[in-house]
Amino acid sequence: MPRTPIQSTALHILKRLLCVGFFLSAGIHTTLGATLPLPSTSYKYTVLDQDLSAALQEFGNNLKISVNISAEVKGRIRGRMPELPPREFLDRLTKLYDLQWYYDGVVLYVSAAKEAQTRMLVLSSIRFDAFKGALDKLDISDERYLVRPAPGNGLVLVSGPPRFIALVEQTFNGLLAVAQAQPRVAETPPKESVMVLFRGSSTTVVRGGRPEVFYTSDLPPEDEVGGKAELSKK
Repeated sequence: MPRTPIQSTALHILKRLLCVGFFLSAGIHTTLGATLPLPSTSYKYTVLDQDLSAALQEFGNNLKISVNISAEVKGRIRGRMPELPPREFLDRLTKLYDLQWYYDGVVLYVSAAKEAQTRMLVLSSIRFDAFKGALDKLDISDERYLVRPAPGNGLVLVSGPPRFIALVEQTFNGLLAVAQAQPRVAETPPKESVMVLFRGSSTTVVRGGRPEVFYTSDLPPEDEVGGKAELSKK
């Protein structure tokens, strides 16, 4: 049974999440963002009057790319479109009709620009360079959309279309869960200093700088029959 686009997307994201730890530890560099597989030849598409969503869906069908179009994408294409390379054709439509698109490696998501979202994430136990590095290695980063740290390295601002924001938040939550699951090294308590002071017939035990026990002998070191003196604790 063939996989649905949603199943394929979930499987693709899972594989990338499993590999990110290896990529980060090995220092392997990849290109930013998933590459949209479009040919460089001109895209010949004749339209005189067609619904925008239908034209975008046909664009994906012709190029064998799964396309997810938001219900907020509205409008009609009237007049002839010039022959352009597919990427330029897509960018032209997004500019003319105020759209945004994002490719996650499996599905091309097209949404209205008004659907763009902004999030402020609290890094807490995660460093920004580790967070941004994970986005890069997972091919989630996109130079068109914002991922910017706030002064102090405690907050990060992200902004972009819904699918991009969703993947950024999933990555953040995954890194946060890993950080919280790491065992914390218990702090070793400082060693107490113990010192014994002898002064004549008295003995004082000083622990941690504080005298605790004081001993004194009420008898001479040895009695007349050669026995040892008894110590009394006061």
